[in-house]
This record gives sequence, C-alpha cells and structure tokens, in this order.
Amino acid sequence: MRFLTAAVAVLAFSAAASAQKYQNGLIDKTVAVVGNEVIMLSDIEDEMKAQSFGYMSDKTSRCELLETMMETKLFLMQSRVDSLVVDDAMVESNLDDYMANLMTYYGGEDGLVKQYGKPLYKLRQELRNDLVDKTLAQQMQAEVMRKIPELTPYDVQKYVDSVDPADLPVVPQMYQLSQICIYPDREAANIAVKERLLAIRERIINGEKFSTLARIYSQDPGSARKGGELGMASKSIFWPAFSDAAMALKPGVVSQIVETPDGFHIIEVLEKKGDMFNARHILLKPEYTSEDMENGFRVLDSLRTELANEAVTFELAARFYSEDPATRTNGGQMADPYSGSTYFEIDQLKPQDYTAIKDLQPGEISEPFESLDNEGNNGNTVYKIIKVDKILPAHPAAFSNDYTLLLQDARTAKQNEAIDEFINSKIKSTLIIIDPLFKDCEFQREGWYEKFRK
Repeated sequence: MRFLTAAVAVLAFSAAASAQKYQNGLIDKTVAVVGNEVIMLSDIEDEMKAQSFGYMSDKTSRCELLETMMETKLFLMQSRVDSLVVDDAMVESNLDDYMANLMTYYGGEDGLVKQYGKPLYKLRQELRNDLVDKTLAQQMQAEVMRKIPELTPYDVQKYVDSVDPADLPVVPQMYQLSQICIYPDREAANIAVKERLLAIRERIINGEKFSTLARIYSQDPGSARKGGELGMASKSIFWPAFSDAAMALKPGVVSQIVETPDGFHIIEVLEKKGDMFNARHILLKPEYTSEDMENGFRVLDSLRTELANEAVTFELAARFYSEDPATRTNGGQMADPYSGSTYFEIDQLKPQDYTAIKDLQPGEISEPFESLDNEGNNGNTVYKIIKVDKILPAHPAAFSNDYTLLLQDARTAKQNEAIDEFINSKIKSTLIIIDPLFKDCEFQREGWYEKFRK
C-alpha cells in the first residue's frame, strides 16, 4: 500500500504558498529524470492542486503521483518514437473547458492567477503542454492494449478456470421494468409559478432587495443562503438559456422570467468579465396540488384494474396512455438513459421507484405512486405504475449466463498484463534517475528502487 512518508510530508505546503515559492525559485528542483523527460517538484505540487480541485482528494500522496507521472513519461516517450499526434481541436476544446472550470472554482482570472502564482497566459500554455503530453500518453497506452488479440470463448473459459472463484465478479440482483407515467397539469402549475415569480420581480423593481427575497423564496438551496449569489463562474457551466439571459443583461438589471430544466428564474447580473459572470437568481419550481395527484392516481388505478382483468396488455396501455416520451414508444420498457441497458441494479433505481416495486414478483404491477423523471438536475414530478418484467437474482458470474461480463473481465485482465509488461520492460531499458527525497515511498513496481540517485 502506498503512503506519504514524513520526508515527503514536509512538502505539504498550502497551494498558494508553495506556488509562490516555486515561482521565486527557492525550493523547486528536479525529482526524477525519465529518459529525456524531467519531473519537477512543482509538477507534483501542481498535480496535487489539480486533483484536489476535482474529485480526487489529498489522500493521493506525492509518492503515488510521482509513480504515476513516471509511468506517463514512459508512454509519452514511446508515443514520440511512434510519431503519434493529437487532435489540436480536441485539445483546445478540453483546455477551454478545464480553464473555465478552474476559473469558476477559484472565482475568476484573478483568483486563478493568485492560486498558481503565474500569469494566465503562462498557466494556459503549461496546462496545454501537459494536456498534450497526457493525451499522447493515453493514446500510446491505448495502442498497447489494442495489440491484444480478440478473445475467443476458449480464452474466456481458460481465464475463468485460472481465477479463484471468489475473485470472479458477482452479478447483483437486477430488475427489468416497464412503466406507465402520467404527468400533473404542468401548464397550470407553470402559469402559477410564473405569476409568483413576476410578483417577486415587481417587488424588487419597487425597491426591495433581490438578495433578501432570494433568501426567502428561492428554491436553489446552494445559492439561496447567499442571497441568490452564484459567484464568478464560466457561462459554460449553466443551462444555455440561463447563460444567454445573464450575458445579455447589464449589471443591476433584473431579467424577465427564464425557463430551464430546473424551473423558472429571474436573474440579476453583478459583474461580467469575458465569458464569466457573477449573478444572483431566484429559482421557483412548479408545485402540484393534492388534486393533481388524485387525478393522476385515478387514471392509473383505472388502468391497473384493466390490466388485472387482462382487458389490455401493459405494452399496449403504455403506448396509448403513458405520457413519458422516452418509454411509451417501447411499450413502457424502462432503459438506463446513459448505457441503454434495460436491466437496473437497485442503486440505479430512483428511491421512490424501488420502494414501489421491492416486494413485487415478476408480472406484478405496483400501486400508483409519485416519482420523478430524468429531466433537469433533480427531475420533474410524475405519477406512475411499474410492472416488474423480470428479476435476475444476485449470483457469481457464470460462463453460460454471463459471458459478456466475463469477456470484459478477461479482456481487462489481458490489458492490465500488457500494460504491466510494457512499463516493466521500459523501466529496465530506460535511463531513470529518482531523487532520494522519495526513497521511503512504497512504489507498486519494484523496478523503481534501482533507479535512485546514489
């Protein structure tokens, strides 16, 4: 297991302070040479900052980062030998997105410059170079894996026989489901929420503070407690309708009502700078009454009775009565919107849906219940019944029934073997020098330990 030793822990300066010291040339140094590639101490610290900005935490130690960066350099060197090239347009697009997210996270250009201790043009160039290198390394890694021959059923069976049964994947319990959905009267609810929002807008125009009313009325919990303020952010992170409206406003002007998949907004821009802006908003969402629910449940109850009497099939009823465009054309059959799979694990189901079907057997239909669709960030209210088509019990993967899963597992194992062989071979044949500062690290590959500077 990798760990951060005391020798390396002393380098855990605050991001801003360390960036400033590197900028002044006080402590930066070369910590590894891999062929004709160099890794600086500041490279590791910058990567630490980049990963803490994203979804990885500081638990990723500098030891782990150094090993990963040295492996990347090996792939990068080979990509240049093989004359691989990157798609410049793709690199620029990815860089633009990353820079926009960085500036949003650090509160604009000034905050980003302060965090990294270098001018924006220089940071962008460094990030672009780093992105090009990582893209080339990833392409080289893909080339190594692409050379693996296609696996046959015999190869998969051989893999299954070679693996401890306890290490084979376990297929969780899965459901195949169909649904019939009825939406509440969204038009009436939308009209009502717009009227409420117009009244709030009128109060602001008449002198009441936007921030005060945002704290009272906005249904965006993240910004409501801050008076509706979103902070300086790139326009690319918002719904297009929201960004377009905000960018068209002059500071201090309150927008007309703006509709997005999250609901209805009024917006006040505080500051604009390039493609970034800081704005306040008040979000209101359509609200439905008990009468809406009763009407929806009445229709679904009637359908459920017809289905129980076999007067109509579930598939036909879904085609005629369901108001969900994503499933009605398929006879109500539900599918994961990302993978397209018609099988769901428990944690892939909405809590309301799972609660409704958890005690049902195949062929049974739930009572009507309230749930959410897949629109916007949180979904819109919908009333539905669900039929359980199939239940696949949890079980260890078996060659006869779960070939596709085992094929993927076997292919992944072969890819890992190919990657390991490539890296271990390159470690032996490449000039590599590692600074003794990292001598107490627990690297995963033994070959690194022979590469420390004497």
